[in-house]
Amino acid sequence: MADSGDIFKPSFAALLHKLDPDDSEQILDYFKTNVLLIREKALLQASVREEKKLLVENARLKNDIADLRVQLQEKNKRKIAKALFAPVPPPAKPAPSLPVRQSDSASPASPVEDRVERPGRRRRGERRARTKSDTLSLGEEPRLDVSRLDIRIGRVLSIRRHPLAETLSVQVVELGEPAPRTVVSKLSQEQDIEELCGNLVVVLCNVRPCKLKGVVSQARLLCCSTSDDNIEMLTPPPGSTPGDRVTFNNYPGEPDRELVSKDRVWEILQPDLQTDGRGVANYKGAWFEVKGKGLCRTPTLTNCFIH
Repeated sequence: MADSGDIFKPSFAALLHKLDPDDSEQILDYFKTNVLLIREKALLQASVREEKKLLVENARLKNDIADLRVQLQEKNKRKIAKALFAPVPPPAKPAPSLPVRQSDSASPASPVEDRVERPGRRRRGERRARTKSDTLSLGEEPRLDVSRLDIRIGRVLSIRRHPLAETLSVQVVELGEPAPRTVVSKLSQEQDIEELCGNLVVVLCNVRPCKLKGVVSQARLLCCSTSDDNIEMLTPPPGSTPGDRVTFNNYPGEPDRELVSKDRVWEILQPDLQTDGRGVANYKGAWFEVKGKGLCRTPTLTNCFIH
């Protein structure tokens, strides 16, 4: 009975021993075992509740980090755009050189004449004129081809009808980034949207986010259509994974961080995005290709525009 003193009072143990001298030890052991089990259960429940709290807090912190990352990226994009489109100051005109008088006698040149005869020397306070190569690099027109489009493979995680527009649907698409993107697109009324859940799709990722009927769309699903009721999504090649980039053999440039609306890059390039007679997507004959995996195509539609 001495080892049960930390759980039961001595008076309780003495009373139990007085009532049942033969079985008092067994009864105390039984009570002690049950009390310890109850304590362990309470501790386990408390630890489970604390773990749930930590999981919820961790998820909230992840969402906060994702939001901050997006804000930081937007801020960097604005800085880059501001630096790219800032007006370039005109080059400074070089100061006219003074003529050197030739003396009749063969006297040594004075220090003043030495300074005049050195064309590379700048006067105090005069700015260095911009070199021709710098001027050309800043004034050079940017390329205008399909390599400026950031086209990647995505996977549809969920899809639902738009709450305010029957002709639109809202998809959540995984693109190999820290967080999935929300995409608003127009699908055929006859198409079963549930069939798209889990499918791989081809996504234009560097469009500027815009609000469509109250829902912000952060990318664009690429598809083909012959009419409003006959729309098919571009299908990536087998073995593709979310985040794989679509490249074009004859256009190796890097895509823009974000397409500027006033440049109308997408509107200019879109008429040249088509499918051929086999349904393979291409730009001016250059196929939509995922390196080492294959070509993007439509299931049935051929010789139609991509939008």
